[in-house]
Amino acid sequence: MMPVASTTAWQSNRPFKLHDVFNLDNDNGAEETPTLIDRKDNVFIISNFKSKYPVLQLDLRLISDMVVVIVSATCGGIAFACAGQPVITGYLLAGSVVGPGGFNVVSEMVQVETVAQFGVIFLLFALGLEFSATKLRIVRAVAVLGGLLQILLFMCLCGIIASLCGGGASEGVFVGAFLSMSSTAVVYKFLMEKNSINSLHGQVTIGTLILQDCAVGLLFALLPVLGGTSGLMQGVISMTKSLVVLIAFLAALAILSRTCVPWFLKLMISLSSQTNELYQLAAVAFCLLVAWCSDKLGLSLELGSFAAGVMISTTDLSQHTLEQVEPIRNIFAALFLASIGMLIHVHFLWNHVDILFASVILVVIIKTVVISAVVKAFGYNNKTSILVGMSLAQIGEFAFVLLSRASNLHLVEGKVYLLLLGTTALSLVTTPLLFKLIPAVVHLGVLLRWFSPDIQSELGFKVDNLRSDSVKQRHVLISKDLSIHEV
Repeated sequence: MMPVASTTAWQSNRPFKLHDVFNLDNDNGAEETPTLIDRKDNVFIISNFKSKYPVLQLDLRLISDMVVVIVSATCGGIAFACAGQPVITGYLLAGSVVGPGGFNVVSEMVQVETVAQFGVIFLLFALGLEFSATKLRIVRAVAVLGGLLQILLFMCLCGIIASLCGGGASEGVFVGAFLSMSSTAVVYKFLMEKNSINSLHGQVTIGTLILQDCAVGLLFALLPVLGGTSGLMQGVISMTKSLVVLIAFLAALAILSRTCVPWFLKLMISLSSQTNELYQLAAVAFCLLVAWCSDKLGLSLELGSFAAGVMISTTDLSQHTLEQVEPIRNIFAALFLASIGMLIHVHFLWNHVDILFASVILVVIIKTVVISAVVKAFGYNNKTSILVGMSLAQIGEFAFVLLSRASNLHLVEGKVYLLLLGTTALSLVTTPLLFKLIPAVVHLGVLLRWFSPDIQSELGFKVDNLRSDSVKQRHVLISKDLSIHEV
């Protein structure tokens, strides 16, 4: 490194020169730039120097990684679309190829995963925009009570199995909570592609996923108790605080959705008469602001983004907002799915392919059976119960966050950590296959007389039938009135 003379009093008090305004070089750059020197005398700059004038700084590594991920996801999506397969599978496998477990083209995943988090945010924001309180009210019992019952059943079942096998009961309870989570982003994406959002099983599935997202904060508060870092009383207090914050946050958003949000959206519409650019930007900013507030309160970004969509869904501009956000959502959703694929370590999977495939099959079967049984217990027919069970048979992306936190608390061992990580990634990859099998399962159920062939399990059909029946009744009454007057 070249020595640089220190700044003198004469230099600091020298007269003003016009050349200094256009000179962006910092005289004190060598002194103010923190550096790190390793044993081989390699000098690393660990932060940018402070300049009197703003200088544009670029992270070329992030740009190259984003180019690789987006291009590879596009190629994977095109390949699977040409083969008649879901493009989501192409995104996942493209991420596994270019990630650290594949050809290691993208080795630094933190920045890519951070940007990909916007995919989850916008997916849940769009889900909130399509949220219908009227439709969800029909399935609120199975969504809330059934969703909680599913989580408790998995926690108790895995805790008992771990104790019988000589393991720790706390580790088994965590694995149960881990397995009970399903992927809101992936499942919603498939339900949307299959036009099953308004179906009865789709509404039950979405309601259960929403309950799971709300329960994530409570599970985070439970982890220190399971890890032994805090007592039972402290855990109960922490979970109670999280629940109180959640209720207060949702109450505040409910008030804002009835007062400020309609006025704000109408203002954006009036200002965006020439172009929708301002409205689109305002919708994205609103989503990110509510998600950020949710995260600062100790809740999740995902819960806040969904709540932001629900707030707009109560207005007349929900469909218009969805049309503006859809292009952004699709791009970031592809990036998110590719980033999940990068978590798949191909070498580890190849060395333990028998164990991982057995664990994935076991998870899919157990989750399908347990969830179907819970839905059936709430009075739903066999078809709806099995479809909900198959839709929620994977392990969700929240499980990665729970697993990372549990590893930091030494709640799970290294081998169990890798096994759960691989099982989660593979279960997400097998989700397209499960959705592909749904029509065959329905057909088989009809042949075996498990399902009624004329059963109308689609909520949209029921609503349309009710509306058509009411219209027919009105026509009959009008015709009767006309006939009476004619007589």
